[in-house]
Amino acid sequence: MSLEQIKTGVEAYHTRYVTVTGGEPLAQEACIELLALLCDQGYNVSLETSGALDISKVDPRVVRVMDIKTPASGEMEKNHYRNIELLKPQDQVKFVICGEADYQWSRELLNEHQLDSRCEVLFSPVSGRQDPRQLAEWILRDRLNVRFQIQLHKYLWGEVGGK
Repeated sequence: MSLEQIKTGVEAYHTRYVTVTGGEPLAQEACIELLALLCDQGYNVSLETSGALDISKVDPRVVRVMDIKTPASGEMEKNHYRNIELLKPQDQVKFVICGEADYQWSRELLNEHQLDSRCEVLFSPVSGRQDPRQLAEWILRDRLNVRFQIQLHKYLWGEVGGK
């Protein structure tokens, strides 16, 4: 699909907000150009990225929602920690938490990098593996400056893959 086709497709929705997501968008050669094009068109643009690739070339008008993979994800070695220095107040960092060990690890990284002073930080329970209430209680107990987030797509559509 060409950038022009994507632009036309987005225009058909008559929306102000566009989120570029799915797999790892930054792995697509034209992603950086697409993000800038959408911003130029006046959209409020966000990028959901796994955090495994460099975000330095992302247009500064784009809100970057970056995952930091926890130990239980099995993908922790993919974290591109240099991205942390590039985060801005408009951005978000998301930890998807599988259990108490992930929570403790995430809390330590939050403190080590003072993430909550850089950007908004989200803690989200893995559907079916981490009880949401327990995670909320840990956050409250430890008085973390993070936002609790449930993976809403799991509640709306279950484990159905994208189309």
